[in-house]
This record gives sequence, structure tokens and C-alpha cells, in this order.
Amino acid sequence: MKIGKFTIFGPLGAGAHSTILHIQREEDATSYALKIVSINSPEELKFKDQAEHEFRVAQMLDHPNLVKIYALEPVKDWLFRLKKLHMLIQFVNGKTLDEAPRLSIPRVVQVFSQVAAGVAHLHEKDVFHSDLKPNNIMLGQDGIVRVVDYGLARLRDEPKVRLQGTPEYMAPEQAKHYMVNERTDIYSFGAAMYRMITSRLPPASLNEEEKPVDLKTWLKNFKPVETVIPTAPKALADLVNRCLSFQATSRPESMEEIQTLLEKLANDLIKNPDEGLEGLEW
Repeated sequence: MKIGKFTIFGPLGAGAHSTILHIQREEDATSYALKIVSINSPEELKFKDQAEHEFRVAQMLDHPNLVKIYALEPVKDWLFRLKKLHMLIQFVNGKTLDEAPRLSIPRVVQVFSQVAAGVAHLHEKDVFHSDLKPNNIMLGQDGIVRVVDYGLARLRDEPKVRLQGTPEYMAPEQAKHYMVNERTDIYSFGAAMYRMITSRLPPASLNEEEKPVDLKTWLKNFKPVETVIPTAPKALADLVNRCLSFQATSRPESMEEIQTLLEKLANDLIKNPDEGLEGLEW
């Protein structure tokens, strides 16, 4: 099958209102991901707004650890009614963190050092991802890690009128006050690291009634990294625990600080031949 000048190879994923296909441009055999957003009713025009927002955010970014979005085009029927949106995205030959085989601790450090670099660039551009989690981090077979999905990204000083995100990766102040900033991304970053190191989720910031949890409840349910994985390097456990501080002011101040700490830790771990940072394997 074909779409214009592109050959369709097959599906890459699907959401409630979108499908992602692996396509290849015929003239130079370059692979892309094509996100098709369906618009079937006036009520679904909100997905058009979200796609346009995601595309606009992506045009502000330029970093090897952030996925690129090249184009967004409307598809209309014969009555010129909008039926779909085609978003042309950089193809990453790899898997998301939640799909990949479990990584060793040195590999986790290596991966999240790259994630930190990408998110630091986001913050430099006054953009906050708002939904960092393993499903939005891709491990390429080329060894490059890329953060994906800017659908919930928020610009600095942009008003937030409703809660969006994933409760297990959402900062407490994000759940309670809809706040999104550097420190809420740092919390989500820490939650994703926690998940990859311990194979557990940190406490959700929303309870079963979808109400924000308080400090006492959160602390009761939180197990520090070293409690779950006693063999985890102390520097790594301390960093993840700090990122997951219930109080935002107790977290690291910036992604640059986190990136520096992870790069140092990666260098320390690579010196140990038993904990080498081999290339990514599938």
C-alpha cells in the first residue's frame, strides 16, 4: 500500500484516536513514522488542536535525544471537510523502555543520561514535557535514546485548565494544582528511573477516587530505591530518591545537574568490567 510518495511497511502503534505507521519515501528509501489522527466529528476537533500543538512544540526543538517532527498536513474529503491529519515523524528503529528487555543498572544510567540531555534542551526552550515515562522514551538500535510525544507538553506561562498526565509518573503538585514546570518533569524523570531500576512504580499522586494524595499517604507507600534494590549504587539511589521528593524544593534544581551526576556515575560504573556499558541488545 502507498500514501502519496510513501510506501507503507506496517503499523508501529495505535492510540484511541490515532494510528502510527512505518512508511518509506520512494525517492531515497528514507524511513519515517506517520501518525494519522482521525477527525470524525466536530467533538474530535480537539485532537486537531492537540496535533497542531505537538507540531508547534517540536519546531522549537533541535536535539539528538528528542524525536523530530517534520510536517503536519490536513486530509480533507471531497466536500473539503477535515477527516484526518498526517504527522510525519522521525523513525526510530528500536523499542520504548517499557517494551525493551530489562536493562542492567549501568545501562539505565547510560540511557537516562541521554534522556536528561534531551529534557534539559526542552527546558532551555521553556518547554515542559509533562508526561515523561518509559513509554515515551525510545531506545534506538543505533544506541541513541530519544524522548517522544509532545502532545501534553506545556510552554512556560501557558495556562493549564485541566489535569493531564499519568498518575504514577505525575508530581504531587501537578496532581493537586495542575502545575507543570522543571521540577514536575524532574519528578516524572525520577519516577521513570525508579521503574526501570526497581521494576516497581512509585506511589501514584492520585488515589482511586482521582484525588491528590497527601504527604503522609505518599510516604507510607514509598519504598526508597535502596530498600527495593540494596545493590543499587548509593549515588544513583540518592539521586532517584531526590527526584521523587514529595516537596518540589527538595528535588534537584535542574536537568543539567542531573545530567552531570549521571554522566559521572556512568563513567564510574564503566570502569568496573563486571558492570560494563555494552551496546543495546534486543
